[in-house]
Amino acid sequence: MKSHGTDKGYEDAKAIIEDLKSKGTYAIGAAGFCWGAKVVVELAKSCQIQAAVMCHPAFVISDDIKEVKSPISILAAELDKYCPLELVKQFEDILSGKPEVDSFVKIFPGAGHGWTVRYNLDDEAAVNLAEESHQDMLAWFTKHVK
Repeated sequence: MKSHGTDKGYEDAKAIIEDLKSKGTYAIGAAGFCWGAKVVVELAKSCQIQAAVMCHPAFVISDDIKEVKSPISILAAELDKYCPLELVKQFEDILSGKPEVDSFVKIFPGAGHGWTVRYNLDDEAAVNLAEESHQDMLAWFTKHVK
């Protein structure tokens, strides 16, 4: 985090998006996992992407969500000390007051921080939760990135 924090991640992502756009790609979606969610929310605030997905976000605050302009999906864990349910509910309340921004908020019961990418392959319930989140993410991008 010291050598590559969210600010650096945002600047790097912007450069990649600019390069893609210079080559004719205009429909871009971005997913952020953990601290990457902060990078994605910054992209969604500046309309640099057509859709955003945040999975078990960290470092994202309510003021970030207030500024979001791109469609955003928040896939959250029920048991997450980095993004507790109270904060997810704040995000959801803010987004419900922004009808101009399509949004989707889903809380995965029993899931902990990192459940979408760090799970035990021998745990069928954990695999199913992760796969469900992946399908939700793909559906969001299919809907908005065209």
